[in-house]
Amino acid sequence: MKIGVLTSSRADFGIYLPLLKKLESDPFFELLIIAFGTHVSKYHGNTVTEIKAQGFNNIITVSSLLIDDSQKGISNSYGLTVMKFSEIWAQYNFDLVLTLGDRYEMSAAVQAGIPFNMKFAHIHGGETTLGAIDNIYRHQITLASTLHFTSTTEYKHRIKDLIKNDKLVYNVGSLSLDDIDLFKFAPELEFRKKFGLLEKPYVLCTFHPETTKPSQTEDFAIQVCEALAEISKEYTVVITMPNADTHGIILRKQILELKENHHNIVCKESFGKINYFNAMKYCEFLVGNTSSGILEAASFNKYVINVGDRQAGRLQSKNIINCTVNKHTIIEAMNAVKKLGNYKGANIYKQPNTSDKISNLIKLWYEIL
Repeated sequence: MKIGVLTSSRADFGIYLPLLKKLESDPFFELLIIAFGTHVSKYHGNTVTEIKAQGFNNIITVSSLLIDDSQKGISNSYGLTVMKFSEIWAQYNFDLVLTLGDRYEMSAAVQAGIPFNMKFAHIHGGETTLGAIDNIYRHQITLASTLHFTSTTEYKHRIKDLIKNDKLVYNVGSLSLDDIDLFKFAPELEFRKKFGLLEKPYVLCTFHPETTKPSQTEDFAIQVCEALAEISKEYTVVITMPNADTHGIILRKQILELKENHHNIVCKESFGKINYFNAMKYCEFLVGNTSSGILEAASFNKYVINVGDRQAGRLQSKNIINCTVNKHTIIEAMNAVKKLGNYKGANIYKQPNTSDKISNLIKLWYEIL
């Protein structure tokens, strides 16, 4: 079975990783990874190198991301991605193509495949993020897909409502957590030395723009960075940089200025999955508005300060502390989290053997075609 995998960012590749290893090791599958988006952007760390570092050589790259992240620039990148992928779908024949999540460039690649009657399998569909335009792209991908693998039962029901049936819709849990119980963490001292984190306890931060409110991005960036400056008086603040969203450059600029003016700020373009998991394990807590805080942090026994509305609508485990985009409310949330210690509850997104389930369901679908 010839299977393609669309990966457009460091984030979705990290989620895919246990499934990719399973597919590559199974002779039933002929795997080809299609890397595009920020993977092939020097500005965002050229993270296709992380794919190669995991031992994958069966990769093709598609460059279609413009540096301009204004509304017009995002729209132009979307159109260019459609054009580039029309060539890919005309050249390559796949029995199935895996797609994950909700990025605009992911949506563009999928939409380009519709005239070719390309069969897509969508992972992490049915979710809601009211503070990001990705919410629309996610549903576009769902409507263009044949197979659906959701992270909770509620999301399965949402896809059923969207496509008007529940055939080929499976609740398998979050793929990013599939190998968490077998994950081999680096010794804490070794990890801290590698990233210069020896002096203080640290917090792990990732902020992206709220793309449904582009006019508020600058104020958002100011409030967030003022809060992080205050937090850095007590903790080292480890920031993974924003992805390629509308007006992401504005937020990125504020973060880099923050780093210039405060010595206790560490910025990383991309940790990669292994180092990001190590960073979560050894941090005090997380603060930001990224999906990893919602999906993964509970499995590391960490509380998360979820700032603003980017993740609004997503189901949450009981480790999430929500607050508005305001310096004072973020600090208040930090003071509350400090008293809680480690999170000891469950992660609602975790199920066993997610990659096995997906692999076996794909085989079953292919065999009954």
